[in-house]
Amino acid sequence: MTFIRRVENRGDIMSTTVTDKQIQALAATAKPYSLAILHWGPKRTMDGADAIELEHQRRMVSLRAEGVIAVLCPVASDTVAGVAIMTVPAEKASEIMAEDPCVQAGMMRCEVHPCHGFPGDALPA
Repeated sequence: MTFIRRVENRGDIMSTTVTDKQIQALAATAKPYSLAILHWGPKRTMDGADAIELEHQRRMVSLRAEGVIAVLCPVASDTVAGVAIMTVPAEKASEIMAEDPCVQAGMMRCEVHPCHGFPGDALPA
């Protein structure tokens, strides 16, 4: 089902008309995913960090290309490094992220949570 998304910004108020039937129809399409949240760790600025982070980036982009990561979002924050919505169960996502070069080096730590999303959702171009 395609929804027409009409959003009007009126100060703090955003309004979109959504019916109960639309909510139920959308909820019926939900699929399980995993949310990986990468936090900066104590060794973020260790010697060799730039090279390790480049390998982390290469690995994350490869996982995205392979469809293991559906959405990849680096975060500009002093505490959170990035988030990824993964197409594998949380246990598998945790195993995959435990092998990340930055996680193994102590530059980042990762927490993974099961979540649900709606197939076809995408970031705007």
